Amino acid sequence: KMGLKEQIEKYSPYNEQEINDKEMMLKYIDTFEDVLTRDNKMCHFTASNWIVNKERTKVLMIYHNIYKSWAWTGGHCDGDGDLMHVALKEAKEETGLENLKILSNGIFGLEILTVDSHIKRGEFVSSHLHLDCSFLIEADEKEEIRIKEDENSDIKWIDIEKAVELTNEEKMKPIYKKL
Repeated sequence: KMGLKEQIEKYSPYNEQEINDKEMMLKYIDTFEDVLTRDNKMCHFTASNWIVNKERTKVLMIYHNIYKSWAWTGGHCDGDGDLMHVALKEAKEETGLENLKILSNGIFGLEILTVDSHIKRGEFVSSHLHLDCSFLIEADEKEEIRIKEDENSDIKWIDIEKAVELTNEEKMKPIYKKL
C-alpha cells in the first residue's frame, strides 16, 4: 500500500493552486515528523469528501457549526496516514451514511486551507494550515442521513451547481468549483 508521501508525489495536479499546494505539502512532510497529528500546531493533514449522488447532480453538504457555513465533510487524520480511510470514517460519522463508494482512484483534490484561530471545546486553537486531501465519494440519495450534533446543525443534498454559492466561506468557493 502506497504511503501518503508517495500518493501525493504521484498525484497529478489539476490547476496552479494544486501544483503549488502539492509542492508545499511535500516540503512539510520532509520538514516535520508530526504532520499527521494536531501536535503540529502549524500544519497537519486532513481528509475531506465530495459526496455526490449516482446521477452526479447533487452533493451532500453539512452546515458546520464552527465555520458557520455549508461545507463538505471531513476531518483530522489524528495519526492515521491512510487518508482514504480517514475520509470514509469522517463521511460516515458526519452523515450517518453506511454505503459509500469511492469514485476516485486515490486522491481527488489537494488543497492547503487556512484555519483562523477559534475556540474548540473550550480550548483556544491558534490559526494554522490544513494540508487537505479530498476524495470523490458516491452515496445513495435515498439512504437515511443524520447530523452529528457536536459539529453540524444541518445536512442536505444540494444541487451541485448551487454548492459554490451556498457556502459562506469565500476561500472555499474556488475549491468547490474545482471539485
